[in-house]
Amino acid sequence: MFEARHTSSMGRSILQMAEVTYHASVQKVRSSHRNAVVAIMISILQAVMFVGGFYLMFHFIGAREAKLRGDFMMYLLSGIYLYLCHIRAVSAVSGAEAGVSSLMQHGPMNPIVAILSAMISAFYVQTISLLVILFALHTFNGTVTFHNWKAALMIYLLVWFSGFGVGLVLRAIRPWSPEVARFIQQAYIRINMIASGKMFVANMVPGFIISMFDWNPLFHIVDQMRGAMFVNYFPHHTSWTYPLYVCFGLMIIGLMAEFFTNKRASLSWDMGR
Repeated sequence: MFEARHTSSMGRSILQMAEVTYHASVQKVRSSHRNAVVAIMISILQAVMFVGGFYLMFHFIGAREAKLRGDFMMYLLSGIYLYLCHIRAVSAVSGAEAGVSSLMQHGPMNPIVAILSAMISAFYVQTISLLVILFALHTFNGTVTFHNWKAALMIYLLVWFSGFGVGLVLRAIRPWSPEVARFIQQAYIRINMIASGKMFVANMVPGFIISMFDWNPLFHIVDQMRGAMFVNYFPHHTSWTYPLYVCFGLMIIGLMAEFFTNKRASLSWDMGR
């Protein structure tokens, strides 16, 4: 506060921002528990319970035989875990510290650091959880194989990026009306329980169902992931370019709305509420 500011080069500024982003990301990862390892284990347990619940549901309704030829657990992960990664990325970015947050009073912090740390922490935790689950499947359920692991990795990054785009738009709405932003987020999560297509195979449903869900980028991502994972599945109704274009559009809209909001947001808005 009482120190004179010194002009630094662009490279030094980038390194300082990267350092602050790293510490903010670590703080995000440890937000659920003081121990970072325990925080990651909690995330792994939540993912396992989520996948296990759907496994039991499919088992009791007898739907296992109606799916793709291949490992049924990999089929579940191709839909359910992608959905989980997407909504957690949405929640992390939309819930990042806003411009009027008390944490923003610290000099090195800014909204870009808050957004980046939320993105990185969500991606880190979900990736570690996925690797642990795949290792367990490989150890106890047989060899885990991918038809095209490079395409599967690209689709995994795309689902994370799509969550960033949606969360960025919701984050820009939140200072103006937290209730509306919360309602939109909850509605989006609930709708994607079905509209993501994680519970059925796009090539095996009637055309009118495809027309109901093909607006959803997550629907395309899930179907493309199954094409990358299974050698005998070829997506006919989806494309990986559509969610990519939608994500870039949402990112541009979200950044524009974020800059517009930061210039006008005030602490008095929260006081009034």
